[in-house]
Amino acid sequence: MDEIVKQAMTKWPNVPDCYGWLGLDARGNWFMRDDPAQALGSFQSGLPGSKGALLQHEKLIDFIARNYLPNTAGQWFFQNGPQRVYVELAATPLIWRVQPDYSVKDHAGHPASIQHCVLDEVGHLYLQATCGFGLVHTQDMLLAADAIERGLWVPQDVLQADLPEQFGFVKSPESFSRRK
Repeated sequence: MDEIVKQAMTKWPNVPDCYGWLGLDARGNWFMRDDPAQALGSFQSGLPGSKGALLQHEKLIDFIARNYLPNTAGQWFFQNGPQRVYVELAATPLIWRVQPDYSVKDHAGHPASIQHCVLDEVGHLYLQATCGFGLVHTQDMLLAADAIERGLWVPQDVLQADLPEQFGFVKSPESFSRRK
């Protein structure tokens, strides 16, 4: 976490949390969801316009990546100064990019060590690492298939609907917070 963010948290300790305004899609892209986007439906709905606007400003994306963390309930957030901006997930909290040597980096470029590999009923491949759980990027499935054929990864079957509970993440922190 950035030092300036830590300082802001100390200076303003009681800033309310923010829900619904930031989303991460299944390809590791960030989306800003203003009021009109939120009014069109949930981030996961797939309805036209509900994802919001694709973030393209590299310094903002890097700032989000440096300050992107989970809480103890499995809700992922971006610590924006003193405010937690909870992230709506299209798939998983991390999106893995497979490297030519079969190592992986998350969507922000952070390397990780793989602990577990699972495959859902529709053929999506997921990896559990020390830093969290994520979906393998669609563009990297040839490398991932090669890693499986070489015996480097041994996927276990899992139902997609069971992933959040089994791997401890919340796809929609806003919906989760309303249930409490």
